[in-house]
Amino acid sequence: MAVKILDTCINCAACIDECPTEAIVDEDDNPTGEETYYVYEDKCVECVGHFDVPACAEACPTEECIVWAEPKDGQTLREDRGEPGSDVVED
Repeated sequence: MAVKILDTCINCAACIDECPTEAIVDEDDNPTGEETYYVYEDKCVECVGHFDVPACAEACPTEECIVWAEPKDGQTLREDRGEPGSDVVED
């Protein structure tokens, strides 16, 4: 997974509307059954080729809700990405 949405998510849908690859689904479609939004790791490209920073995190009104996840082999990754677990949008 490229980015991860934490349980501090307020389910506002701002991230869903901004995702250029439709990698984010709401709590109703979360395959883990958790009541939070979910990022499909095979679809997330960290907005490489779309935006200067991940659009989901820029649109999110909740601080430290969207964090970098542990990358998988073969994923599209930003060169300037932070450590897994760190906030995608740094203040």
